[in-house]
Amino acid sequence: MSEVTNVPEVGLKGLLRFVWRQLTSMRTALILLLLLGVASIPGSLIPQRAQNPMKVREYFASDPTIASWMDRLSLFDVYGSSWFSAIYILLFISLIGCVLPRSLEHLRAARALPPLTPRNLHRMDFHQMWIGSGEELSVAKSWFGKKRFRIRDFEGAMSAEKGYLRESGNLLFHLALILILIGVSLGALFSMNGEAIVNVGERFINTPTTYDDLSYGRLFRDSSLPPFSLTVDDFKATYNPATSAPEDYTLKVSVIEKPGAKPVSRIIKVNSPLGFGSTNVYLQANGYSPVVTVKNKEGEIVLQGPIPFLPQDSNMTSIGAIKVPDTSPQLGFVASFLPTAARDKVRGGISSYPAALDPRLLLSVWKGDLGLDRGIPQSVYRIDTSKMQKIGLKALKVGDTFTYADGSIRFDGVEQWVNLQVVKDPGKGYALFGGILAILGLLASLFTRRRRIWVRVNSEGTVEVAGLAKSGAPGLAEEIDQLITDLRRANP
Repeated sequence: MSEVTNVPEVGLKGLLRFVWRQLTSMRTALILLLLLGVASIPGSLIPQRAQNPMKVREYFASDPTIASWMDRLSLFDVYGSSWFSAIYILLFISLIGCVLPRSLEHLRAARALPPLTPRNLHRMDFHQMWIGSGEELSVAKSWFGKKRFRIRDFEGAMSAEKGYLRESGNLLFHLALILILIGVSLGALFSMNGEAIVNVGERFINTPTTYDDLSYGRLFRDSSLPPFSLTVDDFKATYNPATSAPEDYTLKVSVIEKPGAKPVSRIIKVNSPLGFGSTNVYLQANGYSPVVTVKNKEGEIVLQGPIPFLPQDSNMTSIGAIKVPDTSPQLGFVASFLPTAARDKVRGGISSYPAALDPRLLLSVWKGDLGLDRGIPQSVYRIDTSKMQKIGLKALKVGDTFTYADGSIRFDGVEQWVNLQVVKDPGKGYALFGGILAILGLLASLFTRRRRIWVRVNSEGTVEVAGLAKSGAPGLAEEIDQLITDLRRANP
């Protein structure tokens, strides 16, 4: 057996060329797209630190060893992890390297003339031949023009082609995917999303400390927040008296866009946000804030003002917690608020209508340690009563006072609150436009049929017609039958 000698080395340049070709192949792009979908599964099943830090803390409390390993693998921050970003970037590069050269090649092919008529037309699909009158080429040219074929006429033969929109749609779909990836990237890097509960009459200033919940993109900074402020002047909710279903929400605010500017009145509705450039303020939710005054044994006011409660059903039955840490012992009120109080045999106190027609405040009074000094975050709507003692129960109307051994609480009235969602997502428009283009490209790719038809008339008057359908697309036989029918009519 002879030995193979003088095999050239691949070299660094050849190796890089091989890696680039493998990365930019359509097969690799599909594999990376599949990997991206698989990699997104943990982010949907496992709580993420940016969205639900309290749930993540529960993981560490229940099993610290497994939770620490999950944290090392970035399973609590999947979409910001290095391995997810690597898949995302590789997919981005693969799509660009795969689609852009194909797009340039398709552009050149679309501008070129149809190919010449093959010598052996009888090998093509739906071939037919007959003796004509010599007028067939002019009739065929007119017929192709009406059907929007591209035509190439030469030496007693004619070549016609149609359906380049199919490949254009396919490329448009893939280019739209790149645009969607760009939009998602911009959103991940430069977006912000914050929520704040604001009572009617209160002022909201767009600074990080005013938010109840705030998350940034990787490159977003506090200095990028637009310097606006707004005051909630009024909120009106309209409900259907028969079904209790909401019909309309109207929020009136006074807006100061820049420091020193005059306030301007604006209206925010559910589907009509307030805009500050690329930042939008949405009306996301609403509820009630019972106004209470809490006094200690000496009659000193230790807490006074509205306390936001969280709605639990469509009739705005709400729960909340009133925490008074500045007393000894500390006090906590586990409470329910009923906008329109009613009584149910099974559930007890309920609300029969979402508007505050007959409000009630149901209280359970506890004393002891609220657990605020343990360094563990807790919900503002709930109280951990494991180290506390119950000292009383009471249902209050507006103006009623409940007096207990360590002080008293008065139900002064009700105010409404609104949840404002402030969103800046510079990539949303790109993603939306990319999604629309992807749908259009997919439709063009699915419903466009690419085919070629040739007509030749030789010196003896013999007419030949044949065609070729790309990818076996149906409909070519019917078109050729129509063409032949018109051509035969030209034969006297």
